[in-house]
Amino acid sequence: MRPSGREFNAMRAVSIETGFSRHAEGSALIRMGNTEVLCTASVEGRVPPFMRGQGEGWVTAEYGMLPRATHTRGEREAARGKQSGRTQEIQRLIGRSLRAVLDRKAMGEITITLDCDVLNADGGTRCASITGAYVALALAYRKLREKNVIKSIPFIGQVAAISCGIYQGNPVLDLDYAEDSAADADANFILTAAGGIVEIQATAEKSTFDERAFNALLGLARKGAAELFAAQKAALAT
Repeated sequence: MRPSGREFNAMRAVSIETGFSRHAEGSALIRMGNTEVLCTASVEGRVPPFMRGQGEGWVTAEYGMLPRATHTRGEREAARGKQSGRTQEIQRLIGRSLRAVLDRKAMGEITITLDCDVLNADGGTRCASITGAYVALALAYRKLREKNVIKSIPFIGQVAAISCGIYQGNPVLDLDYAEDSAADADANFILTAAGGIVEIQATAEKSTFDERAFNALLGLARKGAAELFAAQKAALAT
């Protein structure tokens, strides 16, 4: 039995609320169980120096957790004067995941920064960030098109992310913290609605796993991602 009482292939409750941030060009508050992440998209009319003159846009991300997003207070990274390796790794992952489904030439030379701030953490924060950031970015593109800054929405695909793992010897979908912290192995799958794989992060935490177990995890991830794609579409239809 999973700690939450869910079936092995059951997701946590998922909701995506758009327009949460008043000033951002696009925003989405995503809830996956007790994990909550606020994703905002901010537009800047220039690109980084290394991209100037190439006629392409840039999408990047920043990720952070509020001090009491977890069970005990975490020190603000700004107070330490540097970001942790985990934070840098996650925000690079978010940026890569979104850029994988974009035609950046259709953006022109603009930069969109996706800020993913974890309000409450109960496992899967990077996956929730990617899934919510897609919605925030889509809303920002809509606003840019309405203002004739871009001629068309530059998405060439839809992307979402979901965690899976081996818990007490069984493949399970959408790990919460209780499972993640005790998993034999865990994995994050970044997938597209067309069936493509953007990235897979899979790690043996307590014991190794074989190809059969990996394929089971991938099957669960595709099921969970399909639910997330539907949630994204529903949020963007409102």
